[in-house]
Amino acid sequence: MALEKQILHVGNGLEPQELDPHLITGTSEIEILGALFEGLVGQNPKDLSPVPGVAEWWEVSTDGLNYTFHLRSGLTWSNSDPLTAEDFLFSFRRMLSPALGAPNAYLLFVLKNAENFHKGHVEFDEVGVSASDHRTLLLQLKNPTHYLLSMLSHPAWFPLPKTTLSRFGDPYGRATGWTRTKSIVSNGPFYLTAWQVNEYIHTQKNDQYWDTDNTRLKDIFFYPTESRDAEMRAFTAGQLHITEAVPPSKVGYYRQQKHPSLQIDPYFGTYYLQLNTNSTALSDPRVRKALSLVLNRTQIVEKITQGQQKAAWHFTPPGTSGYNPRISGEKNSEEAKRLLGEAGYPNGKGFPILTYLYNTSENNKAIAEVLQQMWLSELGIRIELINQEWKVFTQSRETGEFDILRNSWIGDYMDPTTFLDVWTSQSGNNFTGWYSETYDIYISNSRAAIDAGKRNEYFEKAEKLLINEQPIIPLYFYTSVYMKHPSVQGYYPTLLNYHPWKHVYLKPATP
Repeated sequence: MALEKQILHVGNGLEPQELDPHLITGTSEIEILGALFEGLVGQNPKDLSPVPGVAEWWEVSTDGLNYTFHLRSGLTWSNSDPLTAEDFLFSFRRMLSPALGAPNAYLLFVLKNAENFHKGHVEFDEVGVSASDHRTLLLQLKNPTHYLLSMLSHPAWFPLPKTTLSRFGDPYGRATGWTRTKSIVSNGPFYLTAWQVNEYIHTQKNDQYWDTDNTRLKDIFFYPTESRDAEMRAFTAGQLHITEAVPPSKVGYYRQQKHPSLQIDPYFGTYYLQLNTNSTALSDPRVRKALSLVLNRTQIVEKITQGQQKAAWHFTPPGTSGYNPRISGEKNSEEAKRLLGEAGYPNGKGFPILTYLYNTSENNKAIAEVLQQMWLSELGIRIELINQEWKVFTQSRETGEFDILRNSWIGDYMDPTTFLDVWTSQSGNNFTGWYSETYDIYISNSRAAIDAGKRNEYFEKAEKLLINEQPIIPLYFYTSVYMKHPSVQGYYPTLLNYHPWKHVYLKPATP
């Protein structure tokens, strides 16, 4: 019945914390927002290369500093209100507003004076965005940014309807309720019809969308699936077309059996630990380094995850737009013990019990237990494991209520900056308490560098500094491991694991 009616059922991992494009940070929210909203630029479903979205076409100045976007005629929001260039101006102003404190505001810092406005140094009319008329939007950049078009499909750049937000209080404020089911107005191929917390999110085809005639799905149901085993049972029972992941304990078996629904795709992300450098014991980089050196990353990817992941000793996945950091490492217990003793904790003596915070997941739990054992057996350090469901976890992360935090970072666009910008002092996603003026300068210099080789030099200097200081401990580079029913079409393997929903549809599987 779902096949005939074009109703797709998707396991989406975590229960969304928010559906405000300016406040989200998780991939589970991005999946849903990709159905509800569209930016100036869309994505080719096969390789995510930029294609026209809300903007029908654009021009770029010869110096690469000015982009002029020409919006389609007759654009409307899901409530039939007209969508204009002014909606983008409002959205960018809100995103950069210091009062909003958007964690991804730094993604807009490529705009002229955007960072200065965010810091309260200039007025918004000095930021490099303007509209010459209702259908023409001009972006002025601080430096040439060759990956700008790829960035524009991130929710941070989506337009928002000011009129709708104003009905629910301060349009530049948080938690006003505008994203609730009967309140939200969007402009994507689907609109929100129901949000049953911890049960499902239901979206339906948006007839007001400019390309609705080429949108084949009628409905998409997104289900929170923190339990991998429960998600797998739902898939096996025919209740899901796509899972978010596969239980680690079953990956090896399905690979052996060459299960036709098993998908293992390259994925542009890193599984890592954030260390709270404000914690007394972790304020010493020697301690942080010791914690990293005793971890057997190969054991984690071969015995636990089993999805062809690669052990990581640096943060940026290798080969990111030609950047291959010359940073390597290996397990070295003797050096770790020396560093710990030098820091005043010989054989772990006198070292306080630390907390390790992770969000609910069988995979995260298994990794946490292995790390706990490694630190105890190798260094004599005791770690208390704390598991929290996603919404509580993100609150603890933002308020710094942890010593060691399990985390992951998935790139937003294909450039090293999507990883290395996270650790600048302006980033809203750096919860380590660590920052470095030298690191910031390297990243700033990389933005001004035109030559690719010079850019990569600055990236490598920054990343070497980051790994030497060790406020984070990279563990492995991701792959995307999931189950997909053969009836699902138009859902291609992509490095960012984004799948433009308007291109997805269902058709009977070939026997």
